[in-house]
Parts: sequence; structure tokens; C-alpha cells
Amino acid sequence: MTIDVISDRASVLLKTLVERHIRDGQPVGSRTLMEEAGLPVSAATIRNVMSDLEDRGFLISPHTSAGRIPTAMGYRLFVDSLLQVQPLHSEAVSALRHELNPDKSANELVQSASSLLANISAQAGLVTVPRQEAHQLRQVEFLPLSGNRVLVILVVNEREVQNRIIYTERPFTEEQLREAAAMVNQRFAGRPLNIAQEDILREMHDARAQIDAYLRDSLELASKALDQEVNEEEYVMAGESKLIGNATAEEVLKLRELFDAFEQKKDLLHLLDRCSSADGVQVFIGEEAGYEVFGDYSVVTAPYSDGVQTLGVLGVIGPTRMAYERVIPIVDVTAKMLSQALAK
Repeated sequence: MTIDVISDRASVLLKTLVERHIRDGQPVGSRTLMEEAGLPVSAATIRNVMSDLEDRGFLISPHTSAGRIPTAMGYRLFVDSLLQVQPLHSEAVSALRHELNPDKSANELVQSASSLLANISAQAGLVTVPRQEAHQLRQVEFLPLSGNRVLVILVVNEREVQNRIIYTERPFTEEQLREAAAMVNQRFAGRPLNIAQEDILREMHDARAQIDAYLRDSLELASKALDQEVNEEEYVMAGESKLIGNATAEEVLKLRELFDAFEQKKDLLHLLDRCSSADGVQVFIGEEAGYEVFGDYSVVTAPYSDGVQTLGVLGVIGPTRMAYERVIPIVDVTAKMLSQALAK
């Protein structure tokens, strides 16, 4: 939305009103606008302009106050045409550079990015985990533990090593596990993890009557080893408590529905999936996200990559009155630094 839809005077007053409302969360009256906007006009003129902006859908008057607050359309005009984005403070840039260290694994980088987004923006930060097609199985090792337990060592992509314990129906010797690992590596190394698991399950189903006990055991070990990795969390979120700490009394009541949406995941994941093909930062204000539960919240997102392909999306969720001039560059820079770390 371009600023030429309203007059210069109206744009100054709208910008002043939005910034004041973001700052204190309260409706803004004409007297406050007259003091802060610095325009050589009377209070009556300001009231007339505000009334016109309300009639056109940019502002709304809450029943409990003579002042006005921005609507989603008012915020959209502000973000698109009136916003003055601020560069990140050097402290924030240093924190991002330090925590998004390319020596960390992909999972560690995702966790760090989520926490950084929350701490720097003072909102909820989230990062989707890298897409499964970006997780390549390089090598697997099985080591016997006590009882029917096996230590699985997974090498994913070029350098990420993950350890987990699986439970088997019977104990295995070290030699049996070594042979099973050799078979799995020969057949499935180099494939995306989700594809490898699908192939393993297909072989187990299609050839169950024909395969010998050794091959069956090897496939079952491989299936259990990959199951936890393939069914991992779809995104990592941090800073939900910050939404409560920054909320007004009215906003706290609406947060329960938002937190329910976080747990349900479906709507949020669908929104993030739509953002994965975007070029740079996207801002969804209120119901622009396409879901009623986001009606009083904004979502600022950006995709991240490994320099070759898009791996996922990161972003910040907060009330529509969030400080967009700070949040937008935080999301943008974090996405770029996470991409650089994963590319290395």
C-alpha cells in the first residue's frame, strides 16, 4: 500500500499515532497528536483528519476511549510507506555473529537462532528445522550396550554427528551390529533421511517373506535409528513468556488462543511453508496471515538457506503493535547470518 492514498498531513498524523500506540499500547487522542506531531493545525483539524482516517478503515475507536488505535490496514500502510527501519545495534550484531558459529551443528544453529530472535526482539522467535531433503545420511554405526540397548551414531550431511539409544527385541553382538551397519551404509548412504527411511520400510514390507533374519534385523535397526530423526520437531520456538511480559491486560486474555495454535502447529506450519519461497522479509499483520487466531498479532518471517537451497524459515511473532522498525532488521540479519553459517 502506497502513501499517496492519503494526504501528507494525514500521513504525518497516522505515523505519529501508530508510533505512540506501539510505544504505550493505549488509544491515542487528538490532544496527544497535536503535541507530538508538530503540525501547525488546530485540535479540530486533527479530529477531522482522524475521523476521515477512521472512515477509510485505517483507525478504529475502542468503546472505552475517545482515542483511536490503528487497524490492520493502518499498520499495513505504516509498514509499507511510513516505517523508518533502524539498523541493528552493534551489540546485537556481535551476539548473532558469536552464537551463529559455523562450527555448530545445524540443530544447534537452529536452537541458537530461535533464542537470539526472542532475546533481541523481546517477542517470540521461531525457526523451522531444516527440510528433511536437506538431511543426507552419510554413515551409521551401531554399538552394543547393556541389555537390549544399542547406541546409534548417525553422521548427517558432511559433519553433523548425532547419538541416540534404541531398544531392540533381542541383544546383538558387536560383530552383528558392525555387519548391520555396513549393510545399511552400502544400501542407503547418500540419500535424504526421510527417503532412506521410506526405502527401508518398503524393503521390510515387500521382502519380509524372502529376506533372511540377518537382513531383517539390519533393516529394523536402521528403521529405529532413523525414526527419531525423521519425526523430529518441525520448528523450534523460544520467548513465549516475553509475549506475556509485554502484553496489556486485554492482550493476555487473547494469548491463550495463540499458545493453543502453537501447540496445534498446523496453521503456523502452513503459514511458514508459504513463506519458504519468499524473497527476503515478509510481514503478516493480523488476519493477513489467513487465520483468525493471528488477528491481533503480526508475524515477520524470512527464509534461510545453505547457499544452494532454501532449508527453512525463521521469524518473530508478536502483537500487531510490535516495534516493526526493530523487528524487521532483526529477522533479516538473523536469516542472512544463519544462512552463512550453514553454507560454511
